[in-house]
Amino acid sequence: MRYLVRDKIFAIGDDYWIEDEHGRHAFLVDGKALRLRDTLELKDPAGRVLVTLRAKVLSLRGAMTIERDGHTLATVSRKRLSLLRNHYRVSLADGSVLDVSGRILDREFAVERDGELLARISRKWLRVRDTYAVDVVRDDADAALLIAVAVCVIRMSEKE
Repeated sequence: MRYLVRDKIFAIGDDYWIEDEHGRHAFLVDGKALRLRDTLELKDPAGRVLVTLRAKVLSLRGAMTIERDGHTLATVSRKRLSLLRNHYRVSLADGSVLDVSGRILDREFAVERDGELLARISRKWLRVRDTYAVDVVRDDADAALLIAVAVCVIRMSEKE
């Protein structure tokens, strides 16, 4: 399933919709202004909070947590930096790890687990300015988690 994200994620307090490939509202990103740390909520169309994204306060290399129902679901951190590609590590609560690599600032990167592609983030085929696609490759993948990972990685790379 492909989701379209407008590139408004850098203004704290902005709310915006993520649409599915049919143009229907799939998720609402609700930016929480006036918080001590960067906080976003990813909600379903009915307004239920699916995941909360928070910047870690005391982190040397920058990190964000993704929480579901008050429990940490994943922690996103920068893995290493090269001239051509950025690398991030997503440590899930169950002990597994997702790898995120590619050209983050160009919105051209992938999310993998053990070499298997879970999601591809790209703006290559889109004509709409400041929009990128999150293409969730596996039907059984947690789309909300993968979109949250993409949002976290982009926010972190922009702040570096």
